[in-house]
Amino acid sequence: MTHRSGFIAIIGRPNVGKSTLLNALLGQKIAAVSPRPQTTRRRQLGIFTVENAQLIFVDTPGIHNAKHKLGEFLNQEAEEALNGVDLILWLVDASTPPTEEDRDIARLLNGISPRTSRMLVLNKIDLAGPDDLSAREGEFTALISNAAVMNISAAKKLGMDELLAALIQAVPEREAEYPEEQITDLYEKEIAGDLIREACLIKLRDEVPHGMAVRIDEFKERENGMAYIAATIFVERESQKGIVIGEGGKMLKTIGSAARKEIEEMGGRKVFLELRVKVSKDWRNDPNVLKQLGYGKKK
Repeated sequence: MTHRSGFIAIIGRPNVGKSTLLNALLGQKIAAVSPRPQTTRRRQLGIFTVENAQLIFVDTPGIHNAKHKLGEFLNQEAEEALNGVDLILWLVDASTPPTEEDRDIARLLNGISPRTSRMLVLNKIDLAGPDDLSAREGEFTALISNAAVMNISAAKKLGMDELLAALIQAVPEREAEYPEEQITDLYEKEIAGDLIREACLIKLRDEVPHGMAVRIDEFKERENGMAYIAATIFVERESQKGIVIGEGGKMLKTIGSAARKEIEEMGGRKVFLELRVKVSKDWRNDPNVLKQLGYGKKK
């Protein structure tokens, strides 16, 4: 039986559904998801394995107009993910016309060697009417050359089987790169940090938009099988610290409860989660703090 395997970079502007797509393709949650843009802050592999194929997806931060050093790091992470992959999956929002960020991504993709296959995937088709979807497809295909086109809804899991079949056919004949039981390259500790930040973004809505980061200070397995996790939530201003903690610590407890539930589902065991909040003024522009948090700008 022919076996196919390949690396597939998922690229797109913020909030088009890249992490939602990755989770839907794998059939389980490994990537943080929220309605807020820039939920993803690092490259992460999602490994899909069946008998005749292995697809190694590279989830990337959304490419955007960077306004601070963190943004520059996120863009660099996304662009570097395009190097050495077998296929680039450009995910776009079918419910809205192309934005300037979409056009920037198209220019980036058109500058890459045509030997790298590319696929344009229109997401959120459930939010677009038939006429709008036809118009969006025309607008996006005009921006990129030599790309196959697929229509899906990652949130509603529409078109997933068709997309997987097309992706398997698009990657080369090759042996698997990873053991069949492996689904990601990140450790549980790293994913836990992302899930805590996801809970912050969802529970706080727009009150503390992106001035937050999470550092896992301690991650221990206890003898009773429970995991102990201590984490620090960084914010940029004292006023944000008060919002995250909430009156009588109510908001921090709500965030902790939501994050703990997600971490327990991921790890399949009980978790004791301890959170604290710390102010680090303008941390998104501080190279030292960014390095401590794993967002250091590369040379």
